[in-house]
Amino acid sequence: MLRPLDKKTSFLLTFWFLAGAMLVAAAAVLGRTMHVLTMDLQQLWLPAAFGGLAGLLFGHVDIRARTLSRRLEISDKRFDQLYLKSPAMLHAMDHKGHLLFVSQSWLRTLGYKTEDVIGRDFFDLVIGDDIPAIRAAHFRKLGESDEINDTSYRLRQANGNVIEVSLSEVALRDHEGQLSESLAVLNDLTSHRAAEEHIERLAYFDTLTGLPNRTLMNDRILQSIALARRDNRQVGFFFFDLDRFKLINDTQGHAVGDLVLRSVAQRLKKLIREGDTFARLGGDEFVIVQADPNHDPNFTIMGRRIIETLGKPLQIGSREFFTTASIGVSVYPVDGEDPQTLLKSADTAMYVAKSRGRNNIQFFSSDMNAEALAKTELEYRLRQALSNDQLQLHYQPLVNLGTGQVAGVEALLRWHDSNGKLIPPGQIISVAEESGLVFPLGEWVMKTACFQARAWQEAGLPQIRMCVNLSGHHIRQTNFIDRVEAILSETRMEPSGLEIELAENSIMGHVEDSIIALTDLKVRGINLAIDDFGTGYSSLLYLKHFPIHRIKIAREFIREVARNRDYAAITEAILNMAGSLNLQVTAVGVEDSMQLEFLRKRGCLEVQGRLFGADMNAEEMTQFLKARGASLREGTAPGLQGIFKFEESRKIH
Repeated sequence: MLRPLDKKTSFLLTFWFLAGAMLVAAAAVLGRTMHVLTMDLQQLWLPAAFGGLAGLLFGHVDIRARTLSRRLEISDKRFDQLYLKSPAMLHAMDHKGHLLFVSQSWLRTLGYKTEDVIGRDFFDLVIGDDIPAIRAAHFRKLGESDEINDTSYRLRQANGNVIEVSLSEVALRDHEGQLSESLAVLNDLTSHRAAEEHIERLAYFDTLTGLPNRTLMNDRILQSIALARRDNRQVGFFFFDLDRFKLINDTQGHAVGDLVLRSVAQRLKKLIREGDTFARLGGDEFVIVQADPNHDPNFTIMGRRIIETLGKPLQIGSREFFTTASIGVSVYPVDGEDPQTLLKSADTAMYVAKSRGRNNIQFFSSDMNAEALAKTELEYRLRQALSNDQLQLHYQPLVNLGTGQVAGVEALLRWHDSNGKLIPPGQIISVAEESGLVFPLGEWVMKTACFQARAWQEAGLPQIRMCVNLSGHHIRQTNFIDRVEAILSETRMEPSGLEIELAENSIMGHVEDSIIALTDLKVRGINLAIDDFGTGYSSLLYLKHFPIHRIKIAREFIREVARNRDYAAITEAILNMAGSLNLQVTAVGVEDSMQLEFLRKRGCLEVQGRLFGADMNAEEMTQFLKARGASLREGTAPGLQGIFKFEESRKIH
């Protein structure tokens, strides 16, 4: 199907038709005139028609020629634009290596101007040890195969920097088959190398600290073991984490925790020698592999250096953080011959270091496996017990010596194993703090105790204080106040009926945070007490600023108060100090009448101990309180003797 002609083409064809017709007709008239012949106008139609057809043919040829020329011109311009403005680095050079054309991307990447490089030898830009040999190898390969694929060259940029490129090139030959020119495309490998390095860092390095991760560490351990085996040397493995780091995350947030980890990594990098490896396994767990063949290993010194380095405060913003490390050490080949065994041995030794007070070094021994397994088993059982409601609370009365009445009870955590044997509370708390179970465990204790206190109130028993002992971890928890309020709301417990006890050492280690949290509790009407007072390192200056209601003298002093003059003097000083600060006092661990008489004479108004009642389960304590309530309703005050009689009857039954 023929396409319709545009106006310009129609005009040109009409012009050529008329021009041809007129030209041939004029030639016919001129010819007859020269021969003195007459000519009728009707005789001109045939020459005019022939001329018109000839004009159409010529015009068609002319239009095609013009169109082709224009298309070629457009194509050339398009090619030049494409070549010059291509995002790829392109260049053309002659058979001697002189640059003929370069693309704008080529100029932009290398930083040159067109006049600086056209006619210049390309190999002047190449960096290498033997440029003539590089040039000869380049043209030899181009001459043999007419192409070069993905050959790497290092090129000098205009500013003196060096980049690496991948060059692919094709040869152009003349009619005699000789190399005349070549066309090349270059790829800047800088971004590719950066991407490859980034991928490698993600695969082998920790993104937070920049230290080797577990994958790279295992590879380096294998190398260290192979070299040590060949040279008959030892390799030390230091497995450690930061003591109570979880507390920083829970109270200050993960952003601050990350800054602490980075600071620790930067500080400990200074201890690492060539041949050693310092890696982060995840969280706050780190490993140092001491395997430098140029130094005699002294693993004890390295452990001490780690502890000393971390013993200095970390400056994070405007605040100082103090952290310590528990370090477990295993030695190749004594404690294992493969990475898994050696790391497991060091990990086991680390947990022993934690159980022995933290901030110390422990070398692995075969006996540690049993101890570690026992602690792991205890943690698992504690989780199960907490989930399956297998824990119990017992209660011990606090007695007012002035009235003989029960002023409150302290909730005491109790957990018996499958054989009925009591698991020591200190052991439970130690495992809970190390595993993070201290938070749900503390909430369970508080909630259970508050429910019980509410049940006693609803049963018509006299209202007494419910004393709950919490870890210092709790008051530094970001949502601690919210959790306390939620528990009080759920149990419908009056804030004034709750007393939170905190060990002296647990709050003195973080004075400012403790004062803020305790003040929040006090303004909500909750009673506050410092437990085990006298065993820590409180100063009167700080104690004066703590918003507490009561101090509980540690049982260590009360146990010897009637026989040891020093303990008697300390106890008397505490009572006098508390009086001057308007603080109430409870003496804990009162077990005989001599202790009781000493305390009574010196004005101690509240005591707690087996002399007035051992810890009782909820049912026994309910009966104890009912007996006290019945005596009060009868109008008699049973006094201390009534309490003694109830305790004796409970023991008999």
